[in-house]
Amino acid sequence: MTEITLLTLLNRIATSSSIDDAWATTTGYFAALGFSRVNYGFTRFKHLKTIGDPDDALFLSTCDADYVKRYFQGGFYAKTPVFRWAEHNSGACTWSWVKEAFEAGRLSAEEADSVRQNAAMGIVAGITVSFPEVSARSKGALGLIADPGLTPDAVDALFAARKDEIMAVANMMHLTIVHLPQLSRHRALSPRQREALEWVADGKTTQDVALLMGVSPAMVEKHLRLAREALAVETTAQAVAKGALLNMIFQRLPEVAQAAR
Repeated sequence: MTEITLLTLLNRIATSSSIDDAWATTTGYFAALGFSRVNYGFTRFKHLKTIGDPDDALFLSTCDADYVKRYFQGGFYAKTPVFRWAEHNSGACTWSWVKEAFEAGRLSAEEADSVRQNAAMGIVAGITVSFPEVSARSKGALGLIADPGLTPDAVDALFAARKDEIMAVANMMHLTIVHLPQLSRHRALSPRQREALEWVADGKTTQDVALLMGVSPAMVEKHLRLAREALAVETTAQAVAKGALLNMIFQRLPEVAQAAR
């Protein structure tokens, strides 16, 4: 890829108006390299041994529905050796070390079983990117699954030749996505719920919000209660904090809500 073409691609990703737009542009680039199957996950609510509530995490994939259900919803990702690597590292690696560790018997029984299951589906080569995070509670990672016929050695050679380009695109996508509204079926806020939270975040009282929104104080309380329920928190202060973390308030939202994973 020429410098001007790469800069154009990075600019398109950076100026995306939604997570779906950034994802589509990025995965189109990876597909052209031989990685038509791509998985991405990001959470702002990581604990020591868990990603937190899955409903608060963002999962994106270009894989088929059956694999997505098994990989994300079934928790298969957490059993893979590359997930363990991503938990404890930042940067990128090809999956050659997984093959070597499997053959040498250095993987846990659970990890070895995940390698066998992936191999049965033709998943034997790829690249994992683990993004550096400024928050101890945040973690994001990207998995590129090599297309059939693209061997581990071929992936190693491709990555050695184009690592900087691949990492620039991956990092731009990640930085763009984490600043866009994370709209979700599970964490959806109505426009009025969002507005009420924004006024509370500005320090307004219930009476103030009622006047500003042109509704009764009881209606404001209803909007705030429904917002707390949608965000699965107990207090309005928690709702404001979580809504801000998920970029769901003080955002210029797209007219059509993006589907969430």
